[in-house]
Amino acid sequence: MSRASVVPVSVEFGQSERFRYILRLADTSLILGQRLGEWVGHAPALEEDLGVANISLDLIGQARMLLSYAGEIEAAGRDEDQLAYLRDQNDFCNLALVEQPNGDFGCTIVRQVLIDAWQLELLSWFDASTDRRLREIAAKAVKETRYHLRYSSGWLVRLGDGTEESHTRVQASLNDLWKFTTELFTPDEIDTLAENAGVAPNLNELRGSWLHRIDEILNEATLTRPDDVPYVWFGKCGEHTEHLGHILSDMQYLQRTYPGVTW
Repeated sequence: MSRASVVPVSVEFGQSERFRYILRLADTSLILGQRLGEWVGHAPALEEDLGVANISLDLIGQARMLLSYAGEIEAAGRDEDQLAYLRDQNDFCNLALVEQPNGDFGCTIVRQVLIDAWQLELLSWFDASTDRRLREIAAKAVKETRYHLRYSSGWLVRLGDGTEESHTRVQASLNDLWKFTTELFTPDEIDTLAENAGVAPNLNELRGSWLHRIDEILNEATLTRPDDVPYVWFGKCGEHTEHLGHILSDMQYLQRTYPGVTW
């Protein structure tokens, strides 16, 4: 039985469910920001080094706002730093797509287009959310995300419609990463409760607009959208690939080694 077919056991979108939903959004931005930060000093050119670094900072800024909100909802005394640095791997609920390795620059761009398009659709929808705080966070983040997608899609078009080698490599990356996109639109109990409470969108409807946007980009990049495949990773439910542990060991090293350290 798939997670999507499990009958929900809760009947309302309570404090714990709201905390978990906001944490998913926060962790996804945080881990992707950390991944992109790995490119600093290693990007193909100085301009791209700065561009990727700026996107990384935007995502970490979004994560900070969401983690602060999650901490307030939880009401357990944990702030954004404690939530980011003092949770174990299984307590993180980011999408599995964002924890995948950077690979070459083209692979990073493919991953970025897929998640940028998803975040833009989601953040745009949050303008109608019944959660006032989430609306306020999304109003700021959506402006940044439009730039993120403009940057990543522009590069994907250049690489996909570029040389034979660049086209082949980004198509291979797209084929490899596509399986992780299923999680973006596979609702579980929390997604369903959030939708029923008017906090979050219907994921099936969101997928339609996301696919339309993705297909436009892929067509311009002369790339082929892969077929959907059975999905096995549910990062938002705490089931991660082996890559997340390596990310956290780097990201959390200072606080784990010197608890409570401040600058």
